[in-house]
Amino acid sequence: MALNLDRQNQYRNQYRTHKPGWRPATEVYEGLIREHLRPQMRVLDIGCGRGGVLEQISAGVGFPVGIDPDLLSLREHRLPDLFRAEATADHLPFCSQSFDLILASWVMEHLDRPEVALSEISRCLEPGGYLIFLTPNGRSLVAWLNRLLHPLQAYLVPRLYGRSETDTFPVRYRVNNAAQLRRLAARTGLKLDRLMFVEDPTYLAFSAFWFRVSLWLTRITPPVHLVGALYREIP
Repeated sequence: MALNLDRQNQYRNQYRTHKPGWRPATEVYEGLIREHLRPQMRVLDIGCGRGGVLEQISAGVGFPVGIDPDLLSLREHRLPDLFRAEATADHLPFCSQSFDLILASWVMEHLDRPEVALSEISRCLEPGGYLIFLTPNGRSLVAWLNRLLHPLQAYLVPRLYGRSETDTFPVRYRVNNAAQLRRLAARTGLKLDRLMFVEDPTYLAFSAFWFRVSLWLTRITPPVHLVGALYREIP
């Protein structure tokens, strides 16, 4: 049986019981966004897909905008009134200082040219504005397995996770650890304000046995996710 999202969330609920106070990375990400959210903010969601976090926070956003390279996802977005555009992070079709807050979930691991993308993000942020991101930890076991098994992705993804291979994108991991983030931020007028490491033992939980193995691996391997905030420095 494939490890679909419902089964993964069942294992996450078990892990909450095992480790009280733990939250999955998506909840940590949304919580960090809400810490920085203010009324009437201009917010850009990079890689917005068909919905995502803007569905949860749009009521408190003055001017929400979404971009994604996949036109079909934009057409099927669950917020029909959202202003959205077909675009990528390394070529943002907006004027400088257009946004107070920029969001990026499951985006940074796919960047071919992360310095270009972060430069564009920095350009589009108001001074003092924030980029809030959620991305895999490039040093985690799951990331290393992803690199190793990438040639088999078309075969493995549908069988292991119950997703179409067309719903996945090539991973690069070129800005997916603390050292890379600090180095590229310094080059692009940004500064790393906060970085949280979030463990999650469910990505290899293909059965109850493998869930128990994953619990043990979680204790000895780097956390699987990074959630953090970069801000544009005020001159």
